[in-house]
Amino acid sequence: MFELLIKHLKKDPKVIVFTEGTDPRILEASSRLLAGTFLKPILIGNPDEIRDAAEEVGYNINGATMIDPLNYDRMDEMVARMFELRKGKMTEEQCREALTHGNYFGTMLVQMGVADCLLGGATYSTADTVRPALQLIKTKPGNKIVSSCFILVRPSATGENEVLAMGDCAINIKPSEDDLVEIALETAECGKIFGIDPKVAFLSYSTFGSGKGEDVDKMRNAAAKTKAARPDLMVEGELQFDAAVSPRVAKVKCPNNPVAGHANTFIFPDINAGNIGYKIAQRLGNFDAYGPILLGLNAPINDLSRGCNALEVYSMAIITAALS
Repeated sequence: MFELLIKHLKKDPKVIVFTEGTDPRILEASSRLLAGTFLKPILIGNPDEIRDAAEEVGYNINGATMIDPLNYDRMDEMVARMFELRKGKMTEEQCREALTHGNYFGTMLVQMGVADCLLGGATYSTADTVRPALQLIKTKPGNKIVSSCFILVRPSATGENEVLAMGDCAINIKPSEDDLVEIALETAECGKIFGIDPKVAFLSYSTFGSGKGEDVDKMRNAAAKTKAARPDLMVEGELQFDAAVSPRVAKVKCPNNPVAGHANTFIFPDINAGNIGYKIAQRLGNFDAYGPILLGLNAPINDLSRGCNALEVYSMAIITAALS
């Protein structure tokens, strides 16, 4: 999968902002990216401190751009742009203070077109990465929410990777029917970047009315709305997970259905189910899980786990840039 993404990026290299430029994991990933020549990092922080940190851990970051928010020649322009974007919600002085922090400064670099995308969260919380994105990058026209998906990958018996998409497992706690439509459409489009031909299943404890309840109705209605919005997309629901993935079960519960038994894009009813579901696939199904990948924004902004390692930073950087 990553070979395909890197091949794409080599044709059109991108610039990515790392908000925590002195973090050893960021430096290791940046060194590897620079050696690959398909993605150029911008490291936020004091350049002397960044170079000292890189030297201490032995990583070559020659070629990386290092920008100190406290000594940026376009800061006045950046403050003015942020003040306009916040539309009276922040004073100019509040904007200037916020821009001394890597999360806001890096997000504004993307907003101003200095960089194509951003990856943060090695030390920042998810909220501290998502909040500036919502305030400054904002959602795409027609989108009302930011959502997320995970891409899960494992080798199959044929030698090719089995690739699945799951949403929303990290952002929206109790999505509404309309939220689920957005989540499904964004997850399907994200999956295409990773070679998935989306077959979207809205998951439930019911298959086509076998169970009753508000949660069942929500998934059934969201599936119907998604079909109406995108008749070209293969969508079904509500489906139990076994009916979604097992041709044998699907033959009994919903015969001759083009999605049932073959789903590869899964929409969960809430964050509880989604978070549990992707982690079961990861830990018991031996899938590698990549994400959360933030969806619905005007530019790719992604969040790392604070427990991430350098390989995860490297992988998420490639994924983030591929969304550009």
